[in-house]
Amino acid sequence: MQMISLTLLSVLAASAQVIKLGRCPKLDVQANFDATRYIGKWYEIQKLPTTFQKGECGTATYSLKGPGFIGVLNSELLDDGTTNSIVGSAKVKDPAEPAKLEVSFFETSPPGPYWVLSTDYEGHSLVYGCTEFGPFHIELSWILSREPTLSRETVEELHTILCGDQKYVLVTKRTLQHTLHTF
Repeated sequence: MQMISLTLLSVLAASAQVIKLGRCPKLDVQANFDATRYIGKWYEIQKLPTTFQKGECGTATYSLKGPGFIGVLNSELLDDGTTNSIVGSAKVKDPAEPAKLEVSFFETSPPGPYWVLSTDYEGHSLVYGCTEFGPFHIELSWILSREPTLSRETVEELHTILCGDQKYVLVTKRTLQHTLHTF
């Protein structure tokens, strides 16, 4: 079992995932989260590196499918000029914490955490996910905006929310957003 864990960890580390020792941190989520105000198109401004997003100009479009259920359409522009899209769904894990969702893109894989830490619904959103694998955890995070750009002050404020008083530096990848979106 230890060999499988080390192999999995090596593969994930080589793929630029953010892997840390210990359990997932306990972060506060958006109070009184309202999914009906959250739906619509969001532009990816920054993210922690992931293995499953290879392109630029990332967008996420959310649609309300029913109480506690949200449709997800993620799109990105690849280096060869083609658009890569994936359709999924998100559901509220616990109605007492509606900002903690689980998102799925494939029926055969377990859902991943999608926690809305902060949003003003009209300008920005800070999303976080963390999954534990034995003594390690993998973190994902996105800073989203309703427009293709977001002020540096807002980005810095969202970094502060995410990092809190932790002593590490959050290394995010800035996402390029072009002014013309065809998807």
